[in-house]
Amino acid sequence: MSQEILTVVITSPIDEPLAEKIKAVSDRIRVDPVAHWVVAEKKGDFANEGHLNRLLQRAEVIFGWIHQFPKNLPARTDRLKWIQVMTAGIDRLPEEILKSGIRVANASGLHGAAMGEVVLEMMLMFVKDAPACMRMKQGREWRRYRPGLLRDRTVGVLGLGAVGKEIARLCKAFGMKVIGIRRSGGAASPIPDVDRVYPRERLPELLAESDFLVLALPLTKETEGMIGEKELRGMKPTAFLINVARGAIVDEGALIRALEEKWIAGAGLDVFTREPLPPESPFYTMPNVLFSPHISGDIPDYELRAVDVFCENLRRYLAGDPFLHEVDREKGY
Repeated sequence: MSQEILTVVITSPIDEPLAEKIKAVSDRIRVDPVAHWVVAEKKGDFANEGHLNRLLQRAEVIFGWIHQFPKNLPARTDRLKWIQVMTAGIDRLPEEILKSGIRVANASGLHGAAMGEVVLEMMLMFVKDAPACMRMKQGREWRRYRPGLLRDRTVGVLGLGAVGKEIARLCKAFGMKVIGIRRSGGAASPIPDVDRVYPRERLPELLAESDFLVLALPLTKETEGMIGEKELRGMKPTAFLINVARGAIVDEGALIRALEEKWIAGAGLDVFTREPLPPESPFYTMPNVLFSPHISGDIPDYELRAVDVFCENLRRYLAGDPFLHEVDREKGY
């Protein structure tokens, strides 16, 4: 890398100490925060479009949330080499960026602990029938029952990346059998805490075995609609589906029928095809559905951790070293 000034444009609001942390990586770094102008543009206020364009034109690096990138970003930049997104998934990244040749790195790995805990929360709520206890409390009832155990149950994890591996670790701690599917199939080296890894073509076998099916894989052209009527009918009627990945991986119409007609016992859903979930959605009123509003990957200090990943990649970029978590456009993650 040359010794020229490296201009970083930050398109999302972050606290001043975090901006200073980015500047401190090198005295060659100049930071231009433009979140206020990006927000104004999204609201239809283009009074500062010229100012924003001038800063975008000199940006070599852009950092921010995907939904807070300016529109037509590649066309408004002359020197842009790299975009660092604050998310793990890139399925909402505009197509013009993916086709532009600009390097993209994500924040994969930040979500494992948080998403793993949400999965275990939902599994425990189902197996202990926590919703029944909440209904009894609201109705001032006292009705004893015998709860189940996670121990000796089988969990099938679709997606054995950072999140899937953490889910596997937590499930093993509860004495569960863990099976999974990864894109590269089952012939690669063993994965800690996973008893068996199947290739994609053996998905029906995994579905038939699983007491809990957990979706922890990115949304790509390959995974969109991966769980449809055939797959849901292939699950045990006593099994539960838990989705902390992306809503579009599941055919929601088929899932609603599966829940209504008891093809499966229930579903824990953190993500949906349409977000926010429309008020008329039947998911709100289904007694066999647990719901959270796409928060499974959130943590109190998320921005700090995302900035830490960005700072490490800035050091690597300045040194000419490979990024952490550079996106493979062919794979879509």
